[in-house]
Amino acid sequence: MTDETRSHDPGSHPDLPPPASTVGVVGWVRQNLFATPLDVALTVLALYLVYLLVPPVIQWAFIDADWVGDTRDACSREGACWVYIRVWFKQLMYGRYPDGELWRINTAYVLLVAAAIPLFIPGFRWKQWIGLFLLIGYPIIAFFLFVGDTFGLEHVETPLWGGLFLTLVIALVGIVASLPIGVVLALGRRSKMPVVRSICVAFIELWRGVPLITVLFMSSVMFPLFMPEGVNFDKLLRALVGVMLFSAAYMAEVVRGGLQAIPKGQYEAAEALGLSFWKMMGLIVLPQALKLVIPGIVNTFIGLFKDTTLVLIIGLFDFLGMVQLAGTNPDWLGFAVEGYVFVAAGFWVFCFGMSRYSQHLEKKLHTGH
Repeated sequence: MTDETRSHDPGSHPDLPPPASTVGVVGWVRQNLFATPLDVALTVLALYLVYLLVPPVIQWAFIDADWVGDTRDACSREGACWVYIRVWFKQLMYGRYPDGELWRINTAYVLLVAAAIPLFIPGFRWKQWIGLFLLIGYPIIAFFLFVGDTFGLEHVETPLWGGLFLTLVIALVGIVASLPIGVVLALGRRSKMPVVRSICVAFIELWRGVPLITVLFMSSVMFPLFMPEGVNFDKLLRALVGVMLFSAAYMAEVVRGGLQAIPKGQYEAAEALGLSFWKMMGLIVLPQALKLVIPGIVNTFIGLFKDTTLVLIIGLFDFLGMVQLAGTNPDWLGFAVEGYVFVAAGFWVFCFGMSRYSQHLEKKLHTGH
C-alpha cells in the first residue's frame, strides 16, 4: 500500500508524535526526578540542600571575594582572599624551583601536550610512533630539562621541586610504570610455574599489606641505613620507586580480575592455533582483559594521584604540601581555607578528567559480548 493509498484508507491513521511530556527536557525531568513519590521527596530534599549551601558558597567565593592586591591588607572584605593564591601562585605551581629556570618546566608541559594531542585525533597515521616517543623519548628529555647539569643547563636539586609540578611528576611516573609491572605480576600470579607464582604472590601480598605512608617512610629513613657507606640515592627517586611498586601491586590484582573474567575457550582457541604463551597473551587475552577492567585501572590511577600528597611526611612539598607551607608564613596566617579550596579544585579537575576519559574509552572499546 502506497502512502497516497494509505492516506485515503479510512481505517489507517498517520503516526502521531510522542506526547510532549515524555520527550525533551520535560520528559527527562519526569523520568529521572519525579517518576515516583520517593523520587519526588529526594528531589525536593536535594533542591533544599542546594538552596542552603550553594548561595553562601558563591557569595563567599566570588561576590564578596578579594581578587586584586599584593599583601594581606588587600583582603578587607568578608569573602575569600584570592590575593593569597595570587601571591603564592608560583610556589604552588613549581615549588622553590629557580625563577630563571621555570621555562624548562613549561617547555616540558608544552611538549607533552603537543605530543599527546595527535593521539586523540581519529585516523592519525603515526600514533604508534607518537606513543613510543611519549614512553621512551619524552621521559629522557624531561629528565634533562628538570634536573639540568648538562647541555648548558643549570643543575636544580630535587629538594627544590614542589607544588603541582612535583605532584604531576610523581603521579605520571607512578601511573606509567605501575601498569606494565602490574600486568607482569598478574601474569606471574597465574603462572603454572610454582616458583614464579610464589614470588609474585609474595610480592603482591607484601606491598598490599603495608600502608603507603609506611613505604615512603621506609624508603626515606630506613633504606639509606642498609646501603654501603658513601652510597645514597636521591630522596625523590626513592619515593618514586616506592610509589611505583606500591601501585603496581594493586594494579596486578585489577588485571588478574580481568584475566579471570576471560572465558577458558579463548585460551584453548589460542593454544589450538599454535600460539606461544606471549603471543596468546599479547594478541588474544590481554586486550580483552584490559578492556574489561578499564574502570578498575583508572580507579587505581586516581587513587595514586591523590596519594601523592603523602610525600609530605618525607620532606617533599607537593601541591598540598606547598599550601601547608605557605599557610605557616607569619604574613599570611589565617588563609588556609582558600589554599585548601584551591588544591581541592585542582585535584578535582585532574581526577574528573581521568574519569571522563575512561568512560569515553569504555564506550569506544565496547564491542558487545
